[in-house]
Amino acid sequence: MQGLMMDRPLLISSLIRYAAEFHRDTEIVSRSVEGPIHRYTYADAERSSRYLAQGLEALGVGIGDRVATLAWNTWRHFELYFGVSGMGAVCHTLNPRLFAEQLIYIVNHAEDRILCTDLTFLPLVEKLLPQFKTVEHVIVMTDEAHMPDDVPDNYLCYETLLEGRSDDYQWPEFDEDAAASLCYTSGTTGNPKGALYSHRSTVLHSFACCMKDTLGMCSQSVVLPVVPMFHANAWGTPYSAAMTGAKMVFPGPGLDGASVYELVDQENVTALLGVPTVWLMLLEYLRAEGKRIDGVESVVIGGSAAPRAMIEAFENEFDVRVLHAWGMTELSPLGTVNTPRASELDLEQEERLKLQLKQGRGIYGVELRIIGPDGQPQPWDGESVGELECRGPWVSSAYFKNEGGDILHDGWFPTGDIACIDSNGYLQLTDRAKDVIKSGGEWISSIELENEAVSHPGVAEAAVIGIAHPKWDERPLLVVVPVGDFSDKASILEHLRGRVAKWWLPDDIQFVDELPHTATGKISKLELRTRFEDYEFPKGDN
Repeated sequence: MQGLMMDRPLLISSLIRYAAEFHRDTEIVSRSVEGPIHRYTYADAERSSRYLAQGLEALGVGIGDRVATLAWNTWRHFELYFGVSGMGAVCHTLNPRLFAEQLIYIVNHAEDRILCTDLTFLPLVEKLLPQFKTVEHVIVMTDEAHMPDDVPDNYLCYETLLEGRSDDYQWPEFDEDAAASLCYTSGTTGNPKGALYSHRSTVLHSFACCMKDTLGMCSQSVVLPVVPMFHANAWGTPYSAAMTGAKMVFPGPGLDGASVYELVDQENVTALLGVPTVWLMLLEYLRAEGKRIDGVESVVIGGSAAPRAMIEAFENEFDVRVLHAWGMTELSPLGTVNTPRASELDLEQEERLKLQLKQGRGIYGVELRIIGPDGQPQPWDGESVGELECRGPWVSSAYFKNEGGDILHDGWFPTGDIACIDSNGYLQLTDRAKDVIKSGGEWISSIELENEAVSHPGVAEAAVIGIAHPKWDERPLLVVVPVGDFSDKASILEHLRGRVAKWWLPDDIQFVDELPHTATGKISKLELRTRFEDYEFPKGDN
């Protein structure tokens, strides 16, 4: 016997249509590439998205065609999310921070037919376009007043493309399992690989983001995603905001502390989302200028492990709750969020901070397990360590065009993260499989060492890599960006003693002006290992 419920497809267009119907006057505010602050409503956004769909159809874009974006977080990028997917095409976000060779490979592999770009990235597009084999038109995301002169005929103005379209256009209906958006991840080996999201997976992921136990979005929220829309779809916030009618505030190209603060202050932002490097800039600005962010209720930190010092700074200095989260492009991307259970609300500060440093509990829809070196699932005891695997309705089952072949392990997605899970279901990442330091047959967590190092007042940023050692196989080297002219290695080592196991202490510390970062804001351990490939520990090392 089956239930007697309507079978209605879960489509991305239903999200923006809902927002326009029930939250039509709620604002979407953006810092524009051209300069001024732009504001309009969900009703305006839905209408423009329908105009965009018609404009793309006029260019010959059809079901399943890929439309690429090379753009900041703005209202036009927001419209592309819904206009492209809503008409049945695939919205393919490109990361402008990638190397030129990577962008060329990705665009050609995706077979993008249209490329939509902000003015900022026009020089990059003009340089690479001859090598984009399938791109037929470049849509410049601006109005006629700011459209560059003397552009080729296949360069079109975004706002002009929307003009003269019909208000009678209705969003089409199709299979909810149809492809909706495409995000490439660099992975660990080989060429970048595409995670291809469906309408169904995106809508289900949006439901998860709105749960109070996860990101807790609602119609009273004012959300500022500093995480880029080209990075795992801004963690799904454009979709979940539309689902709830939350006010959206987009930072555009202004990601520095002063620019982010201005929007937070002027628009009464309640929720911030981004990677630790962005919050470091905001904290530095707030301290230097004596500013407050009293309206902010939560800061979601993901992309990299949240340092203890950062959690303490937001909570102790600014009374803002930190939500530590973990995910991956292949998970759409949300996997875990660190929201306390009722029994943990009254923990003493030190115990609460220890808990907050973990990546959180699995959210409904994502199953987790730890696989040990013997290939068997490990117990959830907070000590047994192995590779983290996931499965669920918004977890990738394969890469676009089946790159990499069969990626699943017995039906589970291997994340490449080394982790443990405690008896209450809290996940703690100890390292990436490729970054863990193997010393004398034991594992040293570079993440934990880095977090403790950053809590030293003289350390602005830190990274730990393994260096070959004749006796111990590998030993940790701590690479530090100092605060000012600080250079006291002994002080850092003394700070680490008692916080980590004695045999975890780094064999040396190197001070650098800056650390290399990946296109998604994470510290590039690969580049760091290359930089120190000829490094040798000081003589006399044990």
